[in-house]
Amino acid sequence: MPEITLSRIGTLLRGVLELLWNKPEGLAASEILAFLPELTPLTEYEKGYSPSTNVPRYERMVRLATIPLVSAGWLVKSNKGHWSLTEEGRQACRRFPNVEEFYREAMKYLEEVKQTSPSYLIVAEEAEEKAWEQIQKYLHEIHRDEFRELVVALLTAMGYHVGWVAPPEKSRGQIDLLVYVDPIGVKGPRILVQVRHKGQAITVEGIRSFQSALGSNDYGLLVSSGGFTSDVKGEI
Repeated sequence: MPEITLSRIGTLLRGVLELLWNKPEGLAASEILAFLPELTPLTEYEKGYSPSTNVPRYERMVRLATIPLVSAGWLVKSNKGHWSLTEEGRQACRRFPNVEEFYREAMKYLEEVKQTSPSYLIVAEEAEEKAWEQIQKYLHEIHRDEFRELVVALLTAMGYHVGWVAPPEKSRGQIDLLVYVDPIGVKGPRILVQVRHKGQAITVEGIRSFQSALGSNDYGLLVSSGGFTSDVKGEI
C-alpha cells in the first residue's frame, strides 16, 4: 500500500481550503470532494476504492484529515453535510501558510477527542450526509402543493396556528399561508408566509416584492426550496 505522507495530506487540505476560502457561506461536502480532483490531481491509489467501502480512498483521506480542523474550531461541519471555514480557521491559515505546519498545529487540538475512533466519526459523518441527500432529493421531487402542506405541518408542529391556506389554483400569489400564534388570531401579529418551490434561489428583488405585501404589523416568512442568493442575507 502506498504511504500516505503528511505532505500529501497537506496538499489535499490545501485544495479544500482553496475551495472554501471565497465561500463564506460554505459548500456541501459532496461538492468539495467532487471538485477537489480538479485542483489536486489524484494518484491511482487515491482514486481507487477500499475493499470495505464504495467510497474513493481520497474522500476517506480528506474526511480523516479534516477531523483535527473541526476539533480546532477552524472548520465547521453541519449534520447536513455542509462545510465552512471559520474566521479562526482563516486566521490560522494566515499564521501557518505552510499547510503541513497548519495541519500539525490542528493536531494539537485533537488530544481531547483521542478516545473517539476517527473511523467512527467518518462513518457517522457519511451517514448524516447521505441521509440529508435523500431528504433533499425527496423535497425537490414532490409537487409544490405537497411542499406547501409540509410547511403547514412544520408550522403546526412548532405550535403555530394556520388560519388560511391559498387554494391550489392560486399558484402565483404573494401569500400562501396566514399564520397566527393562537387559535383565533387575537394575540400578536399575524405571519404571512410565501412558499417557493422548484425555482431559482430567491434574489433581493424577490425579498422586496414579498416585503411589499406585508402590513406594518405583519411578520413575513419566505420558505424557498431553491435557497437564497448571498445578497439576500445582507438585505435582511
